[in-house]
Amino acid sequence: MSSPPFRVAVVIPCYRVTNHVLDVIARIGHEVDGIFAVDDCCPEKSGFFIQQHCQDPRVTVLFNAQNQGVGGAVMAGYQAAIHDGYDIIVKIDGDGQMDPKLLPAFISPIVNGEADYTKGNRFFDLEEIHQMPRLRLLGNAGLSFLTKISSGYWNIFDPTNGYTAIHAKIASHLPFSKISRRYFFETDMLFRLNTLKAVVVDVPMDAHYADEESNLKIGKILPEFLAKHTINFSKRIFYNYYLRDMSLASIELPAGILMLLFGAWFGISHWIQSTSLQSYSSAGTVMLAALPIITGLQLLLAFIGHDVESTPTRPIHKVLHRKIKL
Repeated sequence: MSSPPFRVAVVIPCYRVTNHVLDVIARIGHEVDGIFAVDDCCPEKSGFFIQQHCQDPRVTVLFNAQNQGVGGAVMAGYQAAIHDGYDIIVKIDGDGQMDPKLLPAFISPIVNGEADYTKGNRFFDLEEIHQMPRLRLLGNAGLSFLTKISSGYWNIFDPTNGYTAIHAKIASHLPFSKISRRYFFETDMLFRLNTLKAVVVDVPMDAHYADEESNLKIGKILPEFLAKHTINFSKRIFYNYYLRDMSLASIELPAGILMLLFGAWFGISHWIQSTSLQSYSSAGTVMLAALPIITGLQLLLAFIGHDVESTPTRPIHKVLHRKIKL
């Protein structure tokens, strides 16, 4: 007996997108069963605009009483799609920068049981990324590296890409009240997905830029992003290596840090002492400083290697489905 087809919903956060949102909706193909346009307290009244000018029967307009940012709009759409029984939820922007023709590419890895969550990657084609502004290119590269460390997904890139798809059973297990609402939303989603051991897969897509100016100012958001990445990294390490499970890596990390700090403290303190006395440190003293540093670095590298290998590879929406059936 064949399994029933997946029901697909699209969530479109709407904030100052009246110039493009109708065209975006019109280009969404027949593979989509429902469309949730979320008016995030838009000053242009995007929701009423869509209700007045869009005849697509798949469209449902939702209204946020207060502006909650892209994260708040997406989560409102997620909750509505889950409530209505959809299986896969895709999020695209309403400004026309994300091509709806790519929807099948985001959906198919989930349908085929290869992923729980898919996201766009504008860095896949090296020829295409030449049109990306250099500052944005460097900013995304830096944010990608920080996200690899904090989220534990070492196999992905372009973390701020908002073209995503998720299995509804995974979305239903997300802590909606805790996920960051604004610019950190996509990155925080990855951290939350890692705590669920969800499989995340990148989907290659082209980078499309017109003359618009990005609202994401690297200099402005960098301190906030660094603080949140540090918090997420600390939580992830505690959850995965001490609360839920323990392994050799659980020992390697603190041992490596302690040995590295001890070696650095011992070496610096004796260097300061020998400088003040205008004398040379003995070979034994140098070795007592160098050996903990070398050993500590080796332990930290071993931990990183284990963390990279621990990137989730088994989609869990199948497991959740079996649990529910049992």
